[in-house]
Amino acid sequence: MEVNQYLEMFIEESKDHLQACSEHLLELEKNPKDLAIVGEIFRSAHTLKGMSATMGFEDLADLTHKMENVLDAIRNEKIHVSPEILDVVFESVDHLEEMVMDIANGGDGKRDVSSTVAQLKRIELGEEAIPEVVATTETSATATASTLEFDSFEQTVISQSAEQGFNAFEISVKLREDCLLKAARVFMVFEILEKDGDVIKSSPSVEKLEDEQFDQQFFVAFVTKESAEDMQKKIMKVSEVEEVIVSTIEEQQYGEKEQAVQEVAVTATATVEAEVPPAPATNTAASTPAKAATPAKADKSHAPVGNKTIRVNIERLDILMNLFEELVIDRGRLQSIATDVNHGELNETVERMSRVMGDLQTIILTMRMVPVETVFNRFPKMIRQLSRDLNKKINLEIIGAETELDRTVIDEIGDPLVHLIRNSVDHGIENPTARLAKGKPEEGTVVLRAYHSGNYVFIEIEDDGAGINREKVLAKAISKGIVTQEQSYSMSDKQINELILASGFSTADVISDVSGRGVGLDVVKTTIESLGGNISIESTQDVGSVFSIQLPLTLSIISVMLVEIEKEIYAIPLSSIIETSIIRSSEIMNAHNQKVIDFRGKVVPLVFLEEIFEVPRKESQGDEFHSVVIVRKGEKLAGLVVDSFIGQQEIVLKSLGNYLTNIFAISGATILGNGKVALIVDCNALIK
Repeated sequence: MEVNQYLEMFIEESKDHLQACSEHLLELEKNPKDLAIVGEIFRSAHTLKGMSATMGFEDLADLTHKMENVLDAIRNEKIHVSPEILDVVFESVDHLEEMVMDIANGGDGKRDVSSTVAQLKRIELGEEAIPEVVATTETSATATASTLEFDSFEQTVISQSAEQGFNAFEISVKLREDCLLKAARVFMVFEILEKDGDVIKSSPSVEKLEDEQFDQQFFVAFVTKESAEDMQKKIMKVSEVEEVIVSTIEEQQYGEKEQAVQEVAVTATATVEAEVPPAPATNTAASTPAKAATPAKADKSHAPVGNKTIRVNIERLDILMNLFEELVIDRGRLQSIATDVNHGELNETVERMSRVMGDLQTIILTMRMVPVETVFNRFPKMIRQLSRDLNKKINLEIIGAETELDRTVIDEIGDPLVHLIRNSVDHGIENPTARLAKGKPEEGTVVLRAYHSGNYVFIEIEDDGAGINREKVLAKAISKGIVTQEQSYSMSDKQINELILASGFSTADVISDVSGRGVGLDVVKTTIESLGGNISIESTQDVGSVFSIQLPLTLSIISVMLVEIEKEIYAIPLSSIIETSIIRSSEIMNAHNQKVIDFRGKVVPLVFLEEIFEVPRKESQGDEFHSVVIVRKGEKLAGLVVDSFIGQQEIVLKSLGNYLTNIFAISGATILGNGKVALIVDCNALIK
């Protein structure tokens, strides 16, 4: 089977199942006796195992299988949930996530997980040992039976395996009379079997084999692609094994072929999965036909009743967006022509086309929108691990996870949020002793909040920790030369708080693996501003801090105010504009060698765009009035002086290309309806 065509779907499905595992594990930690949660985790792990085996990622399938055995033992109440067991399962999920990411990046998904596997085995073989064996379906077969008997499900598995080219063997293993550790030898035999195929059944049952309730001989039903001779040689290598007989299971031994009990498509290929709780044999048996199932059934996996969905490659959406952007440009051109011609039917047609394109634009942008939940859902597990690493008690509250953002922004915002949350947990939240001394509850709270406001999405990280130490931040900033002693006297609390966003700034007394590594938060600031957003900080010492990130809903089609300077047209994003104004020359004042105006009681500096962009003048202007666009960056304001206002328009943001990078105060360009190019002003760069 050609699996490459299904790789992308496998990766997406795997991420979904691993995320489900993480979420349910967090629930299980709070409700360790709720076996229904364990069942949900088991099903996700079981499906992931089958998918991985189907795609040929054996390391991934093997680790999932080991984790699955522990989960099965928990749901069958053979072992009980404990923090130590959950730590190992969480660690297994972390490894699985790394493996999937490696596959997504073009790797083979291989990873050294020997330590985790050993821990899982110790859990299985502990005081309440659950052996590695995965075949426990009870039947009427006894320890002395020479031939195994099979129920309907086992018959189906063997039958379908034979159809797909697998060999079905009954293996008789006899141990030496003087064998002292019979259970250990059984375990070693099953280890060999699991590497080359799947166990369907054993006699005696696993529990009896584990408790050494058999003489010297046991029987196993096994499906594999290996030959009988090869399997016999491998098992004979186990010490204290005296005799191995491998015989083919004939069809008459298990009756007529039957249809599968249950089919569940798990990824690009359909995987037969049938659960017969609480039998672990089902787990392994189900994965065998998965390896050979046909991809024709794959479409069943993504068809929720009443709400059919498909997965679409983001690159296709990018192409669709680019094509639509070209239509937006042509729409502007048509509107310009219709205005010049002033033909009734043409105007009517252009207006109707504009309405349809407006609806089309809404649909396309909506298709690209993704809930921030896809980023937020990684943080509960991260907070759990950080709280254990730092010996702190932390409660994470997530609000507004359904808020949607453009996929492009979603892809970029994950790492900055990780950095900010780590910073809040490490530097913000105090340890329990310190919190109690301050009269705070022992458990600190971090709130991750998202909400829409206008054409922006706001993401806030709020903590009830120590806040920002004003004196400590100032001292560090002065020592690093970020500000001078004189400048520090006139700085507001907000300005001091934002000093921690400076490059290389860190107030950590001890460098840790969590934060305080000298990287600072400047990387966060740079990433957010590159997305057209900004970050602000509010903090009160010993009360807490709020990091607020403002992000645009979309990056490609924006609303702008078109302005004119001489004969050149510039576009100023509406998201940065507070209002427009006409001022008299007499209202312009000078302060510290800077021309300013009084705008609603605030002193606002003026920026003459003709000087910034060196627009040539045919003759000097001595106009009494000036057109001013008041823009802002956070709480800072500036007045952009232009010749005239043209009006508002939706435009397509285009890059200037590789040869025109780092052009001061220009973020891109757009093509207007008349075919001319207008440069887009970067207001953030103009406001210092």
